[in-house]
Amino acid sequence: MADSNPPPPSTDRPLADRPGPARPVYVIGGGPGGLAVAAALRARGVRAVVLEKSDRVGASWRGHYDRLHLHTTRRLSGLPGLAMPRSFGRWVARDDVVRYLEKYAEYHELDVVTGVEVTRLERADGGGWLLRATGGRELTGRAVIVATGYNHTPHVPDWPGADTFPGDLRHACAYREPSPYADQDVLVVGIGNTGAEIAVDLAEGGAARVRIAVRTAPHIMRRSTAGWPAQRSGILCRRLPVPVVDRLGRAIARVSVPDLSAHGLPRPGTGLYSRVREGAIPVQDVGLIDAVRSGRVEPVAAVESFEGGKVLLADGSRVGPDAVIAATGYRRALEPLLGHLGVLDPRGRPRALGPRTAPEAPDLYFTGFTTPISGTLRELARDAGRIARAVARAGA
Repeated sequence: MADSNPPPPSTDRPLADRPGPARPVYVIGGGPGGLAVAAALRARGVRAVVLEKSDRVGASWRGHYDRLHLHTTRRLSGLPGLAMPRSFGRWVARDDVVRYLEKYAEYHELDVVTGVEVTRLERADGGGWLLRATGGRELTGRAVIVATGYNHTPHVPDWPGADTFPGDLRHACAYREPSPYADQDVLVVGIGNTGAEIAVDLAEGGAARVRIAVRTAPHIMRRSTAGWPAQRSGILCRRLPVPVVDRLGRAIARVSVPDLSAHGLPRPGTGLYSRVREGAIPVQDVGLIDAVRSGRVEPVAAVESFEGGKVLLADGSRVGPDAVIAATGYRRALEPLLGHLGVLDPRGRPRALGPRTAPEAPDLYFTGFTTPISGTLRELARDAGRIARAVARAGA
C-alpha cells in the first residue's frame, strides 16, 4: 500500500470543468463513510464526487492518538469492494486504517476533491441541491450525501473558572502520546473509549499520577473473550429487545469483568443496551481494568469547575493536576450547513439516516452519525450499499 494519498483524478481542474454529467451526486466528507458511499455509487454507474475540506482523505483518523487500534475486527471492518489486508492483524492500528482509506480511494478510482469545504446546502431551482463552498464555489448536484462524521467538532464543557487554570488544558483530539506528560499529574475528564485509553496510555507512558473523572459509571466489556470478539455479540444482539440485551449484558459482565467498586468505579445502574440507545457506547477494555485495579489510574468524581490551579469535583473534593485532558466528546456541528432545512432533531442530529430521507429534503442522505455496538465501519459499509441503491432508484 502507498504511504501517502496520491492526488485523485482531476483535482487540478475546477469542478465546473470536469467531464461527465452536469449534475453528479456530491458526497460531503472524505472519511470511511463518504468513501464507502462513493464506491457503492460508482459500482451502480452513478457519478459521485467526494468533497473533502482537508488536503487528504481520512483526515479525522490521521488526528487520533498514536496507540489507537480499531475495537472491531479486521474482517468486519472493511468497506465495500476492498477487504483490509491480513497483514494488518486482527485489531487494526490507526496508521493502517489511514493507509487502507488511501488505497480504497485509489483502488476504486474515486473522484475526490480536497481542500473544498461545503458551508451551506440549499434547494436548487428545478430540484436537486445547491452547495455553497469555499472559494465562492456554487455546485449543483441531483443528490447529496452528508458524511462529515459523528466526531466532527471537539466539545469542551464551559467549566466555570477554566480560563484561570495555569496548567495545560486541552481536548483529547490534541493528545497524541504520553511523553509530554512524563512525571506529571494528569486528570483525564470522561470515561468513554477515548478517555479510558488515553488514561491507560498515560499510566503506561510515565505520567506520575493519572486520575479519570467519571460522571456516570460506564459499561466495560472485554474486547475479546476466549477469542470471541465483543463486536460479534453486538451484531447478534442488535435486533433483540432492549430488556433482553440488558439482561444478557449484566450476565456477561458478572462473568468477564471484575467488580471495581472498591476502586471507585462501580457497576452501572442502567442496562448496557439502554445506555447504547441513549448514545453511550460500552468501554472496550484495552488495559483499563488492570490499571484501575493496580491504582495506576484513579477514578474520581466529575469535574464541576476550576479555581485557579485546582479542579473542583462533584463530590466537593479538589485536585491539583498539572494537566487536564478533556475527553468530553464531539458535536455533529451540522447546523451551519443545513440547520435551516428542518432535517435535524432538537439535539442537532439528522432525523433520517441511511437510505431514508426527510420529507422536506428528498435526495439528502446522512451516513456515519451513529455509534452502533455492531461496529461503526461495518455499519458504514452496509449503509453505503443501501444509500447507493436508493439514489440509483431515485434517478432511474
